[in-house]
Amino acid sequence: MQHCSLAIAAVGFLSLGFAETSAFAQTQPLDLDLSPEIIESSPTLQEWQRQIPNVLEEIRRDPSFRTRLRLGYSQFPSSGDAGGLHLGVEDVFLGRTGLTLSGDYQASFNGDREAAGANLQYYVLPLGSYVNLAPVVGYRYIESNDFNTDGLNLGARVRLVLSRTGAADITLTQSFVAPGSDAEVGITVLTLGYAVTSQVRLSFDFEQQNSPEDQDNRLGLGLEWLP
Repeated sequence: MQHCSLAIAAVGFLSLGFAETSAFAQTQPLDLDLSPEIIESSPTLQEWQRQIPNVLEEIRRDPSFRTRLRLGYSQFPSSGDAGGLHLGVEDVFLGRTGLTLSGDYQASFNGDREAAGANLQYYVLPLGSYVNLAPVVGYRYIESNDFNTDGLNLGARVRLVLSRTGAADITLTQSFVAPGSDAEVGITVLTLGYAVTSQVRLSFDFEQQNSPEDQDNRLGLGLEWLP
């Protein structure tokens, strides 16, 4: 029994020492055995001299996606295969939080289809996550042939990040315009983005719009610029 007590005490002492060492490693500066010239030329080394950063926490907080400016061509199969355009901005970060702002405009060249709106999204998981969820709230105007409506836009977004920093991702958004009214419209948008350079992406959209009057859809192909 005495040997068992001594073993438990030893394990406890080692665990306490490990915890203290970990805490020390995260808060104490790093003594680098390097020449002053090398340290002065590296901001990273200077930061590590002041305090060792929590790299894991920085990765979790560093967004896995980026703000995008969008411009592209749209096809409206349900409106006589009319051509058109779409443009907008996605995920403008409001401070260092999960709150972002998005806005878009789309229209067919024949004048049968038009839509515009702006939304706020709040990503509930750490911004560095490869999967994220966000409630969506905003305003949207919709015009389709002889039907039009506008009002509150409520929904949710799911984002799957295939490669960090905007290199590739898939986003699915489901929302409802004027929910609960006789003119309620459900909108489902699937967006795929793939970077071809550090600041330019190709994007593909599929949008399904269900209104009391009709079911409309849109296909979009465009470019995105990552500022």
